[in-house]
Amino acid sequence: MFAQRMRQKESEFYFVSYPAEDLLRKVRFVSRFYGERGEVIGGEKSNKKHVDDVERYVQAIEKNSKSFQRDLNRRKVRQIKDFYRNEVRQPVIPGAVLLFSTEKLEFQPLKGMERAGNLVEPRGDFLIIDGQHRLAGLHFYLQEDDADRRIEVPVVIFDGKTSDFATEMFVVINSTHTRINRSHLIDLYERIEWGTDPEKKYAAGLVRALYEEGDSPLQYHINMLGGRSNQEMWINQAQIFGEVHRLVRRKDAQHRFRDGRGWNKDRGYGLLRDVLRALRTGFGDAWGDNKNHMVTRDVTIGGMLRFAGDVAAKIDPTVSPGHDLVRLLEARCRSVGELVPEFRREGFYERFPARGQLERVELIRKRLARQTRFD
Repeated sequence: MFAQRMRQKESEFYFVSYPAEDLLRKVRFVSRFYGERGEVIGGEKSNKKHVDDVERYVQAIEKNSKSFQRDLNRRKVRQIKDFYRNEVRQPVIPGAVLLFSTEKLEFQPLKGMERAGNLVEPRGDFLIIDGQHRLAGLHFYLQEDDADRRIEVPVVIFDGKTSDFATEMFVVINSTHTRINRSHLIDLYERIEWGTDPEKKYAAGLVRALYEEGDSPLQYHINMLGGRSNQEMWINQAQIFGEVHRLVRRKDAQHRFRDGRGWNKDRGYGLLRDVLRALRTGFGDAWGDNKNHMVTRDVTIGGMLRFAGDVAAKIDPTVSPGHDLVRLLEARCRSVGELVPEFRREGFYERFPARGQLERVELIRKRLARQTRFD
């Protein structure tokens, strides 16, 4: 299919004009919604005396055990369908529908054109990040005899290369207008993107532990979009997941995350917690909601997590997380206090010059490793 490849910052995505009937064959409607006690709740309750096509359609979606998105509002779907049927003077879907595929899609540029070309469809279905109600209404509209089947839908497609961003967008969009259970939001990472990928599921579990555990230096300071809003947020879920996932994939550090039974959550969390605790002690008053320093900002926390990989690779593997590891790390990280002037907000980006965020995270990692002799 013809697509325009677009770039914003460090990510790429695609814009496509998708024929409506073709699109509806390639999207997956999902609609599970949880209340505070885990019960499934919906918009309008079904009327057993009169179950129309919309109701049957939504009920079928909600019976899907793989569903996780907020509930489809029956009334909204009917209203959109009626709008499509009655409106003839203006576009029926002028705004883009946002789709995501876990697959890395193949893009074939046209000769002499870098940004325009053919985008190969995924083997599986698209997840609808935003636009589920519009597409559900379109589904019913196209079943009518006099429907205009020439409708094309503007679509923005994110693929596996932009999974962190797409997930964050999904959470933002689906938590803005509809109240979603907090623990359900936190679990979205494991459910949206990777299903049975053990490394990613493990990394997601470590992120959740860093957010929830009482002894975590990052407790409630990770923006889980559904967590405690009265705390200062230092880093968002997608960013910290990317760094933790990168960390657990380091071959020279995996002995700190695995044991004879496989991925060990307590062992992995213990390493991250103890490294962060030692750095917190080293940075002293510069740690925390300190507006004059960049110690607990996303770019520095990313560098700290990469630094944890250096620690894992070089520390004695017989030293277990807890008192012994903290004591050893605090002794090595005591000199981090000398770096506090380098992490002042004023002039920070000049002291860590880089072409982008990822490069700056790496500079911070190297600086911490050199200062603590873990390089």
